[in-house]
Amino acid sequence: MSRRQAGFTLVELMITVAIVGILAAVAYPSYAEYVRRTARADAQSDMAENVQFLERVYTNNNRYDRTMNGGAWVTLPVTQSPRSGTAKYNFAIVFGAGGTTYTLTALPQGSQALDKCAAMSVNQAGVQAPLVGTDGRPCW
Repeated sequence: MSRRQAGFTLVELMITVAIVGILAAVAYPSYAEYVRRTARADAQSDMAENVQFLERVYTNNNRYDRTMNGGAWVTLPVTQSPRSGTAKYNFAIVFGAGGTTYTLTALPQGSQALDKCAAMSVNQAGVQAPLVGTDGRPCW
């Protein structure tokens, strides 16, 4: 009687490694896109906070380009998203003539630059751009 050894053969092990590799190759792009969508949603939330701040400034001063006390413009309350750590988006604002209009833009940074929606913006009228990304899915 021969005694058989328990364990895996090299072929079985290589098949298992190949299957895990194929699953990882399929799953990673989906995961990376999910992370980018989450960072985009965080940036949109921070943009909404900046918009609310600008509307409070306008209510007090009848223009967007002044601080609450009427002095020269200082800064947005949220300048990057996330607020701490590595920035996925930086916020920039451009005021129109007379300070009665603005365009707030979220500029993607680092790996977020691969996002299908790229830079997002909103103006004083609430017009958002882009509405859809390069993949045809909604950005907002």
